[in-house]
Amino acid sequence: MLSKLEIILPLVLVILITLPLIKAFLGKTSKKSAKVRLYTHISLFFALVLFVFIWQSSSLAVFAAEGDEAVVTGFAGSIAQGLGFIGAALTTGMSALGAGVAVAAAAPAAIGAFSENEKNFGKSLIFVALGEGVAIYGLLISILIINKL
Repeated sequence: MLSKLEIILPLVLVILITLPLIKAFLGKTSKKSAKVRLYTHISLFFALVLFVFIWQSSSLAVFAAEGDEAVVTGFAGSIAQGLGFIGAALTTGMSALGAGVAVAAAAPAAIGAFSENEKNFGKSLIFVALGEGVAIYGLLISILIINKL
C-alpha cells in the first residue's frame, strides 16, 4: 500500500512543474517571458526525473548490502530474457518509426493525386495503408518474440 507521502509528493511536484506554463498557455506573456517559462519547465521536468530515479534506486533491494555481500531479491530472469525484451521493444519502435516515415512520404502524395483526379482515391489509399502495415508487422514480430520468452 502506498503511503501518504508517495501519493501527495508526486502530485505536488507535477503541479509545481506546470505552474510556469499557465500564463504562457493563456497568452498573457511576452515572447521572452514565455521562453524563460519554457526553459524553467524543461529544467524542472528533468530535475524531477532525476529526483525520482535517485529516490527509487535508493530503495531497491538490489542495492541493500548485508555485510560484504549484496542481497538480490525479487529479480528473476536471465540475460537472454532481458535481451529478448529489448529486441521486442526495438522491433516495435523501429517498425513504427519506419511506418511514420513511409506515411509521411505517401500521404501528401496521395492527397495531391486525389485533388487532381478523384478516381485516384483507392490507389492512393493503398500506398498509405502499406506504410501502416510495416508498423503492424513489427508489432506482430514483437508479440511472437515475447511469446517465446
